Amino acid sequence: MQTYSFNNTFHAATSIYKSSGLKKGLYAGISAAYLRQWLYGSCRMGIYSYLLEQQKLKVGADNISFATKLGMGCISGGIGSFVGTPSEVALVRMSADSKAPPAERRNYNGVINCLTRIAKEEGPSKLWRGAAPTVARATLLSACSMGVTSQAKSYLSNSGYFGEDGQMLGGIPMMFCATLCSSFCANVVANPFDVLKSRIQNSPIAADGTALYKNMADCLVKSVTADGVMVLYRGFTPAFVKLAPYTIISLTLVDNLTKAVTGKDAL
Repeated sequence: MQTYSFNNTFHAATSIYKSSGLKKGLYAGISAAYLRQWLYGSCRMGIYSYLLEQQKLKVGADNISFATKLGMGCISGGIGSFVGTPSEVALVRMSADSKAPPAERRNYNGVINCLTRIAKEEGPSKLWRGAAPTVARATLLSACSMGVTSQAKSYLSNSGYFGEDGQMLGGIPMMFCATLCSSFCANVVANPFDVLKSRIQNSPIAADGTALYKNMADCLVKSVTADGVMVLYRGFTPAFVKLAPYTIISLTLVDNLTKAVTGKDAL
């Protein structure tokens, strides 16, 4: 399969836009991205909020350790990721399809068409192709994004820099700083898994049915051998540019909406 090299994030964006336009280029796979967030995002946030509330009832809000918060993030992220893996596969396939040479494109019409064709042409199990690195990535990402946010939120609330209990301007500045910090931490630990996941899910299948990579370890060895260790952090900047706004907006909304409806913190 032909691949393309870009000098930086801006070069990648302009090149994709020039070759494929907005809908089929920069927004390729957006229907799969929506489905992924409905499945993965709602699961991990809902499960984490429930586990956090149960811990508060058991030991008190001020007595929950950072390690416990990271553990709850791992559990919620792992479950949510496994549920959302088919949509993740569809997102990778649809995004890569627009950048492939015309003769190699699968020409998916949408996320439903992509999922049904994968199930029919390759078998239902292929909908969970790359599940191991996907779940591993989500486990670490969720541990950082939600566990670090909870810990940072607690620290910043008590720091006095953001008003009483961190509620200056409705707590938004405090949540912005907490989620920005967690976004960076999450991107650092998750980027290697993101690279491996994308390579496995988008790797071509030979005529005899064999895949380019046997598993995540095989993909890791082959990738590092061919391109060096830093290949694991390829695409770090666009990944952070994508993750940070999503994390800041989604976790701030979840925390504030939960507080407005139930009177309790979600994070």
